[in-house]
Formats: sequence, structure tokens, C-alpha cells
Amino acid sequence: MDTDFFKDKKREVVASLQRYASQELDCELGDIQAGHLLEYILKEIGPFAYNQGVEDAKAYFASKVEDLAGTCFEEGLTYWHKGAPGSRQVRRKP
Repeated sequence: MDTDFFKDKKREVVASLQRYASQELDCELGDIQAGHLLEYILKEIGPFAYNQGVEDAKAYFASKVEDLAGTCFEEGLTYWHKGAPGSRQVRRKP
């Protein structure tokens, strides 16, 4: 997993890991230890969260594309029914 996007937040995450270890596990982690733990988590566990996020996004967009015709539909041959020329309105398909 590419972690370049994460570099600007790494210090904050390392500090959070250190606090968690101290408060929840009753042990102290140094900066290097917490950094190595973070790298391990990102490489071993991170892909599961990433892949689930991709699947969730795929399902979300698939549902939106599936209903595209119902979401955006323009009725044809309505020039004389809508009133003023040039007034267009997008509405749901009947």
C-alpha cells in the first residue's frame, strides 16, 4: 500500500499510537517503535480497509448509474406544452 499520501499526518498518527499504547495497553512506545507499528498496520491491515472502501464506492456509484434515467430525464416534444420558448426543466421519468 502506497503511504506517500500519509506523510503529512504520520507524526500525529504515531503520537496517537503512543497514547493508545500508554492508556489502553499500559506500555510505552518510542517514536521509532510506534513508527514501525504504523508501517506494519498500513502494509498488513490497511489493504483490507482500502479494498472495502473501493467496493463501497463501486456499489454506491453503480446504484446511482442504475437509476440515471430515472434521476435525469427530459421529456421530448414539449415545446408547446411548457409555455415560454427556451424554458427547460429536467425532471424524474414518469
